[in-house]
Amino acid sequence: MATATQKIPRGYKQTEIGVIPEDWGTLPLSQITSEIGDGIHATPIYSTNGEYFFINGNNIYHGRIVIAEDTKTVNISEFKKYKKELGSRTILLSINGTIGNLAFFNCEKVILGKSAAYLNIENNIEKQYIYYALKTQQTIHQFNNGLTGTTIKNLGLLTIRNTKILLPPTKSEQTAIATVLSDTDALIENIEKLIAKKKAIKQGAMQQLLTGKKRLPGFSGEWEVKKLGEVAVFYKGKGLPKSEITTNGKCKCIHYGELFTIYHEEIKKIFSYTNKEDNFFLSHANDVLMPTSDVTPNGLATSSCVKENDVILGGDVLVIRSFKGVIDGVFISYGIRQDKKQIMQLVSGSTVYHLYGSDMKKYEFNIPPTIEEQAAVVTILSDMDAEIESLEQKRDKYTMLKQGMMQELLIGKIRLK
Repeated sequence: MATATQKIPRGYKQTEIGVIPEDWGTLPLSQITSEIGDGIHATPIYSTNGEYFFINGNNIYHGRIVIAEDTKTVNISEFKKYKKELGSRTILLSINGTIGNLAFFNCEKVILGKSAAYLNIENNIEKQYIYYALKTQQTIHQFNNGLTGTTIKNLGLLTIRNTKILLPPTKSEQTAIATVLSDTDALIENIEKLIAKKKAIKQGAMQQLLTGKKRLPGFSGEWEVKKLGEVAVFYKGKGLPKSEITTNGKCKCIHYGELFTIYHEEIKKIFSYTNKEDNFFLSHANDVLMPTSDVTPNGLATSSCVKENDVILGGDVLVIRSFKGVIDGVFISYGIRQDKKQIMQLVSGSTVYHLYGSDMKKYEFNIPPTIEEQAAVVTILSDMDAEIESLEQKRDKYTMLKQGMMQELLIGKIRLK
């Protein structure tokens, strides 16, 4: 909405939901659709070998209906009893709990539960344009204003019907906008698929290279199975509350929570600082760091190798310090992250899980006869990680670009000729 002091550009007009071109309009969804409804408010009779999936809002994600392992099925008689008029013009919308997830209906064999709504778009309106318009800030704001419920939010059908959409004057302009955005979505999706492929390749390479099943050229000799306690000593960091962490302190530091969120197998850059002056524990280059507590045992199979001396390491950080010249810390970090199953067997606790040095002493791993071969394996895996990271950055760049394009195109700030 333009404020009283905001000048409306020539050729544009003020509406109740924003400034738009003079030839654009605003229409409630009730006038853009032939029908708006929701799924059944009853529990169908499930069938273990039914052909039709009973879906709800949590099955609607990123433009698709997603069938999970626990999605229940019904037989054809239940489908006929509860089926809705869904077709090629239908967009599905999550309306309970998670609000606003969208999917195109592509003739899947489904019946809808009450947390899924359907919008049948009129033939004279570009369906894909409405799909993107439903994602705009203007639409989401109207949805949020009409939510009911306290603990679990609900988007009612009346609110959906009354929600106004910004609409270009011709279907051809709607289609042009939708095409640009869907092409960008397709590009992002292709990058996502490539990232998944590269991660699968890396996973296979780790299974081969970290066990000695596949050797790199120029190396020979037998690998050994070692326990970590044979080649390393174990320490624990000292208290470093979040209140003492800053972005511009005198000393670099690592908080145990960061091992879950921002650091990978090799810590290439320290992001946090502190002005703490006493009662601290300092790193040695090549230390392997692990968190010692988490709410899930699987989360403790996390390890990172710090390559710098004198980084302050906070409490709840397990420090694995290998004997000099014996172990490449990054090699160990890759191995720990790869072998989650063994780590889970070493943790203790029920509500909160713990991992101690006395546990990790028992950790068994395969080790090549020279540290040079360990470093060579690390180089291969690090190069793979760098390629994946580059693709993720590219994906994030296009995602941000698309968000900007949506905001410009779907309010008519940029027109496609």
